[in-house]
Amino acid sequence: MGRKELDALQLQRLRRMVDYCYNHVPFYHKRLGEAGITGGDKIKALSDIQYIPFTTKDDIRDNYPFGMLAVPMKDIVRIHASSGTTGKPTLGAYTKGDIEQWSDFMARVVTAAGVTEEDVIQISFGYGLFTGALGLHFGLEKIGATVIPASSGNSEKQLMMLRDFGVTGLVATPSYALYLGELVRESGYPREAYGKLRHGILGSEGCTPEMRARIEETLGVRVTDNYGMTELQGPGVSGECLCRCGLHFNEDGFLPEIIDPDTLQPKARGEAGELVVTTLLREGMPVLRYRTKDITRLHYEPCACGRTHARMEKVMGRTDDMLIIKGVNVFPSQIESVLVGMRNVGPHYQLVVTRKNFLDRLEVKVELTDGSLLESFGELQALQGKIHDRLKSVLGLETKVSLVSPKSLERFQGKAKRVLDLRNEKE
Repeated sequence: MGRKELDALQLQRLRRMVDYCYNHVPFYHKRLGEAGITGGDKIKALSDIQYIPFTTKDDIRDNYPFGMLAVPMKDIVRIHASSGTTGKPTLGAYTKGDIEQWSDFMARVVTAAGVTEEDVIQISFGYGLFTGALGLHFGLEKIGATVIPASSGNSEKQLMMLRDFGVTGLVATPSYALYLGELVRESGYPREAYGKLRHGILGSEGCTPEMRARIEETLGVRVTDNYGMTELQGPGVSGECLCRCGLHFNEDGFLPEIIDPDTLQPKARGEAGELVVTTLLREGMPVLRYRTKDITRLHYEPCACGRTHARMEKVMGRTDDMLIIKGVNVFPSQIESVLVGMRNVGPHYQLVVTRKNFLDRLEVKVELTDGSLLESFGELQALQGKIHDRLKSVLGLETKVSLVSPKSLERFQGKAKRVLDLRNEKE
């Protein structure tokens, strides 16, 4: 669909969604009414979306559990939820129509990634309230692929299935795919035993180009990324095609914006800022102008693959994951890009933030690939200095670099937790 047609479709669906939210969700009835928007007739152009108030994670939590529903509970066929590690979980509620639409969006994403009905896909996401596993599961089944619902954990069994079931594609978090790659090298089986693997469909956490290259090297796959979150439906909001020049937004179902996270004003096309998303088709739990906290930019020119929907760059970081150290903004992805690919350094790291004498300090714990280096003070010191200098060049900040033994840092089967912030602890 061309941009002019797509804009017209989005405007039609946005106006209908504003009407729907105003008439069916008490939260939005009040919020929109206070903003003077009493229905879709107030939205004359796509740019008028700026007059609609934002929705935040706190809004959803304040209305926990079911205050954001637009339909009675008898019409809800499934409930998902975020992990809730920082408070009450954020819920996602789905009608039968929502599930069908979600499956369609996921089918698009995996098709763009090169998956066909000939593929055998092992899903190593945890099944349960987390949206990732079932989201990919239904999309893959819709295109006729064979699905192995392996779930997370039991890594030796994961390797056995990769070998024995002729698996051609792996669905996992980047950090778990990285870990499985390590185990493949150590498994005692020749690389050919895993030779049918070719797709790495990764998501749920960031993946720098350096980490992607390491995963592709160890597993022999071509990695594509996809994006989503529970508040919007789950995965399937956008995904990479094989050109890997951005994640194609499913714009007929999700209307993206980029705003300045400080001023909350719209950014010009092509500028980086915080991604804001409005759902255009969701029935059970629609959201208007949801602030994702993810930093990215959008490109609207057609892709070389022929798809015309906008493409979002890989998320650069999150406004709530950003560390401010001595006034410097630091994203974990910046540090990862320095470490991954360096000789003698493993892809696993931990960031420890402390405060002493009212000053913040950042320690970067880096795992070695060769434990014998710990016995060579000169080589160890040289590597430590090299990492320190590269980090200082990228971050503009002094960091303490600690080199630790191989396999001494925690491995993650779900989302990796790289930051240990101890600033609120007593000195």
